[in-house]
Amino acid sequence: MSDDDIDENAPIFAIAVAAELSGMHPQTLRQYDRLGLVVPNRTQGGSRRYSLRHVEQLREVARMSGEGIGLPAITRILELEDRVRELHGRVQELETRVRDELERRPGARVFAAGATGSVVSMRHGTRVRRATELVVWRPRRQLSPPAQESDAEE
Repeated sequence: MSDDDIDENAPIFAIAVAAELSGMHPQTLRQYDRLGLVVPNRTQGGSRRYSLRHVEQLREVARMSGEGIGLPAITRILELEDRVRELHGRVQELETRVRDELERRPGARVFAAGATGSVVSMRHGTRVRRATELVVWRPRRQLSPPAQESDAEE
């Protein structure tokens, strides 16, 4: 089993195990749950179940708290990190869809923005009505991130 096979969101750890893994007291985890800082899943009986991601968040909370960051700020940071993770997943999903479309129709226009801002699929050979739709993307040969500038060049 590789690391890719592990579901980091699977609620598998009881509070005592999560506390041990995060280096915190179980009462601290209960307090963080009440504050909405790190909220574990619950079993049908109401017991807390923490995932690997929760344990990592708890470690991050301990690190930030040790650096003097207050709990309200830590809560906001964790919310923003969750949002970034969510958006990153969405971008990956969209890149996969575009790649699949490119494989199906190489060189074709993939989509356009409709008058309301909605995404409009374009069939090969279809012309865009300039008054109502605007082509916003034309495929390139390869989808790859831009090269990062290295520190050696400075």
